[in-house]
Amino acid sequence: MENKTVIRGVALILFAILFGAFLAHSLEQVLSPKQLISFETGVKYQFYSGFFLFILGLNREKFTFSIKWVANLFFLGGCLFSFSIYLLNLFSGSSFTKILGPITPIGGLLMIVALALFLFKLMKPSKI
Repeated sequence: MENKTVIRGVALILFAILFGAFLAHSLEQVLSPKQLISFETGVKYQFYSGFFLFILGLNREKFTFSIKWVANLFFLGGCLFSFSIYLLNLFSGSSFTKILGPITPIGGLLMIVALALFLFKLMKPSKI
């Protein structure tokens, strides 16, 4: 087991649940229906990121390669993607959102790169 990866995964899941509850109970009257759906997308992807990291960290010893890059890229990508969506919706209309706009796809790209790297490492023949 890799504790750092498991801890990051659990933290992402914890905050996804908190932000989901915040969305359901506090933002319903504040955000537009389109913003609610967008915010919910951030919560979903944060949960997916956390779950992936949690499972990856728990199964560390089953891999014949280092998961460090995969875990770090996926954690960073998940955070950038989800948190930029939260901030874009909470500060809609502010000049702050012009800076945040490009961050969301960068976060998504980092998650894709991490998964592609993981797939590549899984497919690479192991040295026995």
